[in-house]
Amino acid sequence: QAQLVESGGGLVQSGGSLRLSCAASGFTFSIYAMTWYRQAPGKERELVALIANPGSSTNYADSVKGRFTISRDNAKNTVYLQMNNLKPDDTAVYYCNAHRYLKHYWGQGTQVTVSS
Repeated sequence: QAQLVESGGGLVQSGGSLRLSCAASGFTFSIYAMTWYRQAPGKERELVALIANPGSSTNYADSVKGRFTISRDNAKNTVYLQMNNLKPDDTAVYYCNAHRYLKHYWGQGTQVTVSS
């Protein structure tokens, strides 16, 4: 069965960096578009970054452009989110999503907390 497992979250000071990873299994990772979402307390889940397949074109939320970078390693079935210059507003649970047509898979999320 399909599974996504996020890791790399934690507590970091404002201006710091974190690298999130999402390891996929149980489906053909390379043909799925991969997306990072986040959800802060009391807010709706929002798209952070997307990387397509194939060709790996990317798209970012305006709030993270220039600070976050999404990438994928199809050989390792893993998608990454490099987060630099983190701000307190980046505090949220970050979720990994795989999608292709009507199929969507979600990870369990990883907490990112940025202190001021």
